[in-house]
Amino acid sequence: QVQLVESGGRLVQAGGSLRLSCAASGRTFSNDAMGWFRQAPGQEREFVACMSWEGNTDYNDSVKGRFTISRDNAKNAVYLQMNSLKPEDTAVYYCAAGLIAAMSQRSHDYFYWGQGTQVTVSS
Repeated sequence: QVQLVESGGRLVQAGGSLRLSCAASGRTFSNDAMGWFRQAPGQEREFVACMSWEGNTDYNDSVKGRFTISRDNAKNAVYLQMNSLKPEDTAVYYCAAGLIAAMSQRSHDYFYWGQGTQVTVSS
């Protein structure tokens, strides 16, 4: 059974930093793209960042320069370093992976999803 488990979300003040982690099990994703999406209350799920199997990255314009996606294929994990957090970053953050190799901002391109981790940024 394939599982993606996010962790690291919590309440943080504006301007602070968080590092989200996503641990995958049941399947190796070293040949797949992995990404992060988020969903705020009352809003649609939106793309945050992704990384292709070969390490190319793409970001939502709203997080460029503040967020960094990385992955550790040996640990079958993907991370999201979030700096200079803003109240508008408040959302549930989801990890997504496979079955594509190239980067994609489209949620429907990703087959596996985690349950999400809550990030709340206070002003």
